Amino acid sequence: MADDKFPGWHGTTIIGVRKGGRVVVVGDGQVSLGQTVIKGTARKVRRLNPGGHEVVAGFAGSTADAFTLLERLEKKLEAAPGQLARASVELAKDWRTDKYLRNLEAMLIVTDGADLFVITGAGDVLEPEHNIAAIGSGGNFALAAARGLIETDLDAEEVARKAMAIAADICVYTNGNLTVESISK
Repeated sequence: MADDKFPGWHGTTIIGVRKGGRVVVVGDGQVSLGQTVIKGTARKVRRLNPGGHEVVAGFAGSTADAFTLLERLEKKLEAAPGQLARASVELAKDWRTDKYLRNLEAMLIVTDGADLFVITGAGDVLEPEHNIAAIGSGGNFALAAARGLIETDLDAEEVARKAMAIAADICVYTNGNLTVESISK
């Protein structure tokens, strides 16, 4: 994801796959500046536990911005325990209307094992079709690959891992150093 303040910053692919009663969120570890890989082992998928209700979140974009959003999401989840949809909508509303938050450049994939959402700074909370969500510079490659694999006998993690391998082969801003988090409801 390019950043207007730091031209040439790119990086990341995050995918969430729901299949067989389980949701797996996988993120690569690459952060690039122009033609240079700055870091290959970034951890962009996290497990949150606000109020004892587990949520898995993956982010693309500015790391500092994403952590700000994750902190806000945790607060929304503490105010509405176990209600990921409500907390996500509240975060998106704040993100869209708050002067400070409006300038944050990141996207999130969040899941509690039942719901799976993409949250954007445009105020969107999107529940993906086909039980697959993907964001970041290689997101469309991973999404296309996962859509081709979702109807096979592969489980959610296998679909996500194979989709990420395909994205890493195509997108120069995506690598194969993966963080994998799984959650069931």
